[in-house]
Amino acid sequence: MELTFEQPAMRLLENEHRYLAYLAEEWHPIALRLEEEPDLHTARVLLGTLREKLEQFRLPLKKHTDKEEAHFFPTLGGYIGFEQGPLVGIQEEHREIEAYLDHFLHRTEGDPEYFSSEEIRAAARDAGEAFEVLTVNRVKEESVLFPMAEARILPKQMLKLYERMNTTIA
Repeated sequence: MELTFEQPAMRLLENEHRYLAYLAEEWHPIALRLEEEPDLHTARVLLGTLREKLEQFRLPLKKHTDKEEAHFFPTLGGYIGFEQGPLVGIQEEHREIEAYLDHFLHRTEGDPEYFSSEEIRAAARDAGEAFEVLTVNRVKEESVLFPMAEARILPKQMLKLYERMNTTIA
């Protein structure tokens, strides 16, 4: 798959989005299946798998959002402002994703063998909501923020931004 953006800083974030999307594709189908799974034993096994995958997903996601919020957003905000506009909504989506994942993990503490079908479905819905917000967030960043950054951030600042963000999230 070809990268969309020209500037290394935006390409780096775009690559991270692709990596996170790849990881999310490992757990999202499980969440969808759990919302419909009729067999309680199967649902309990799948819930354990989903929890494990989401626990693994949280660290790279956190590294990515921390990087955006510590480096990218302040740099872009210097050009477009912080009080209103796309940065406010994007940051709220980051909080929403984190809240859904936290809620899922809270709901699924303990041995899955003790969870009812309804409890499993409710937890799976939290994971599904996290995926939906994550997907919308990625699309907004790549269709609004990244092009805006490439058009407005001065080349020297873009290079400094890349140097600050050039760390792994894996």
